[in-house]
Amino acid sequence: MMNRRELLKSFAGLAGSAALGGALTWDARAADAPTKSSVPPVIDFDHNKAELQPISKNLYLLAGLGGNILVLTGSSETLIVDSGVPPRSKDIAEAIAGVSPHPITTLVNTHWHFDHTGGNAFLAGRGAHIIGHTNVRKRLSHPEVIELMHAKFPAQPRAAWPVETFTSTKTIRKNGEVLHLQYFAPAHTDSDSLVHFRHANVIHAGDVFFNGFYPFIDYSSGGWIGGMIAGLDRVLALADAHTKIIPGHGPLAGRAEVQRSRDMLATVRRRIEPMVHAGKTADQVVAAKPTRDLDAKWGGVVLSGDLFTRDVYEGLKRLSSR
Repeated sequence: MMNRRELLKSFAGLAGSAALGGALTWDARAADAPTKSSVPPVIDFDHNKAELQPISKNLYLLAGLGGNILVLTGSSETLIVDSGVPPRSKDIAEAIAGVSPHPITTLVNTHWHFDHTGGNAFLAGRGAHIIGHTNVRKRLSHPEVIELMHAKFPAQPRAAWPVETFTSTKTIRKNGEVLHLQYFAPAHTDSDSLVHFRHANVIHAGDVFFNGFYPFIDYSSGGWIGGMIAGLDRVLALADAHTKIIPGHGPLAGRAEVQRSRDMLATVRRRIEPMVHAGKTADQVVAAKPTRDLDAKWGGVVLSGDLFTRDVYEGLKRLSSR
């Protein structure tokens, strides 16, 4: 059976953050409560310090307070991509104020998860106009469950919802930059979009790209490994040798890092999908250790090899049963 203690340790930082509009509930039965010291820094959102990294003349990567945030400054206003976790909203605003005295007027969400939308209501209260795929609005406006985390999220207050939505693509012109938003078919969730800063040659890939470790794929929101691979193919098609690529989690990357992640996912899919089609159970697939030779490089940061195997299995199983 799945190691529940392992799962809780992996996501303790996520569970410690309250969701907007009500408390996130966490199923900790049959497992000891993890200590904060056991939480990898990449997801210890409650304690991490804000890390602000210049990307280009007026673009900054803000990390540590949830999913990676991209900040576009200008002469009179500021645009950001994603808004971090709920308890760190003021810290996020203060960090951004350090590079721009101008108000955050536009907020783009890459997908619905709370570590990327947690500051929506706070920033909307300060005048931010929120833009996201129609499924971001749909999922934020209803109660949601992330099954792998055993976490339940209440519907978010209306202020947190995107007020402007799109179904396929959208172009935004701000601060001398052209942003092209492209919806992915279901990948990490069914609400994912990339944000391409064309002049700066920068792509924010959201959680379709975890740089350097196994990604979390939210099968309860329609995510699956094939969509993740297709999404990374989309990023690679847009990128050149000089493109800077922002993952949802992890350090700044280029094409090479995206290619390595894509190749790893393709390898894992080739190994697990035939077992799903053969009718193997999740426990049988996990016991087969299909990621054994990959775990030392990719495991242990967010998901272990066993948890990633189960995550991939569940997404493939649900897709095959539709």
